[in-house]
Amino acid sequence: MTKQKTYNWAILGCGKIAKKFSTDLKLLSNANLYATASRSLVKAQEFADEYGFKKAYGSYEEMLNDPKVDIVYIATPHSHHKEHALLCLNNKKAVLCEKAFGINAKEVKQMIAASKENKTFLMEAFWTQFNPTFLKVLEIIKSNELGSLKFVKSDFMFNGPYDPKNRLYNNDLGGGSLLDIGIYPVYTALATLGTPKEIKTIAHFSPTGSEESISILFGYSNGATALLSSSFACNSANETEFCFENGFIKMDKDQTKPISIQKEGNSSELLVDNGNGMGYQFEAAHVMECLDQQLTESKILPLSFSLNLIETLDRIRKEASIVYPNHD
Repeated sequence: MTKQKTYNWAILGCGKIAKKFSTDLKLLSNANLYATASRSLVKAQEFADEYGFKKAYGSYEEMLNDPKVDIVYIATPHSHHKEHALLCLNNKKAVLCEKAFGINAKEVKQMIAASKENKTFLMEAFWTQFNPTFLKVLEIIKSNELGSLKFVKSDFMFNGPYDPKNRLYNNDLGGGSLLDIGIYPVYTALATLGTPKEIKTIAHFSPTGSEESISILFGYSNGATALLSSSFACNSANETEFCFENGFIKMDKDQTKPISIQKEGNSSELLVDNGNGMGYQFEAAHVMECLDQQLTESKILPLSFSLNLIETLDRIRKEASIVYPNHD
């Protein structure tokens, strides 16, 4: 029996999402929590101590010069993803980069080009694509047991205090609900219905000029539609409803909860085993499987899908007049 290869993981950007990811990374026997990097050595060391990483670096460049680093998880604000991904790829370090992959398609194309030029692995960290509950929903859709999928309604909202200093309201950092949380409903529509023919939007803007709330309507040539919403100004059930010819499915944002299935008037619930973590372990495990196979991109979440996602987000922003002055 071939011994499983262990990979040294490094965290670039020691914020909230990196903490969740690192917690789940501990669940994988072939993942070695090796290094952290921040612009502050104190912050990097505190993060390393809390989550059990062996090394801490006070600069990204210093961490990337460490030959023992195999994979870098990029968890900085999405306005910095292109810069940090290029830095890693040009140093031949495999990259798992948080969503949104970049601010716009131009940036993502540069990242993909660097991956191909350096023959180095790159994938967007879209954990939903690897979540067992969502995979079950995709399986039901593909089986056609409920008939054709005709309508998708997906929301992601929370009511947070307005703070002009927060990155969520800073256009220089790609602020607004669309790239931060609206990306999930958009992703869900693309993964289930495909690329829309038409896009219509209604957006509301905060005093800083960032988009605070947005509702998006996708129209498809086969008659299907999707209604997608995100907001920092109100709460919702944060559910996704998939409506078919012969029934519907409801899925909670918390994918550890059971999915509800209505088929020809009969209701049932299906609880899918999501393991012990928060769901990030599945994407991390997949990255290591890809590296075991010496792949430079995922076959499950290919770079072409991430490019299509950001191009769709660009179409939404154009229709809604959402502009990032330092990036567009």
